[in-house]
Amino acid sequence: MSKSANRLEFLTENDWVLLGSVATRRKFRLGEEIIREGAPGDIIYFIRSGTAAVELMGSRERKPIAVLVEDDICGEIAFLDGGRTTASVVAKEEEVEVDAISAGDLRRLFDDFSGLGARFYRSLAVALARRLRETSRQLAGS
Repeated sequence: MSKSANRLEFLTENDWVLLGSVATRRKFRLGEEIIREGAPGDIIYFIRSGTAAVELMGSRERKPIAVLVEDDICGEIAFLDGGRTTASVVAKEEEVEVDAISAGDLRRLFDDFSGLGARFYRSLAVALARRLRETSRQLAGS
């Protein structure tokens, strides 16, 4: 089974326990927005069950650009640059469960557990590099 490009592979079991200690479990129904494109990006989400679609607003309608599954992360771009979200993420099953972690809580964990921050950012850098590589391949093939 291949790993999703969006998974944070360098986090340890203990890191996940720490993240879970500040996470809030939320449920979304089919069609509900987990993230709204252009909104302030102060929360990172981890998909715990179900699937969600990453969608960009085109000239007339939203275009799906990726599918997120269990253990995938979303909201990370706005977290990194402190800007607004770059896409919407929409629940694509009857119920999608996510763990939501505020940027403030996440940064406090990084301050308290420096190794966690290093592993998190390394994982995120690799995930973003994979995503960019895949996007480049798709653009070259079109």
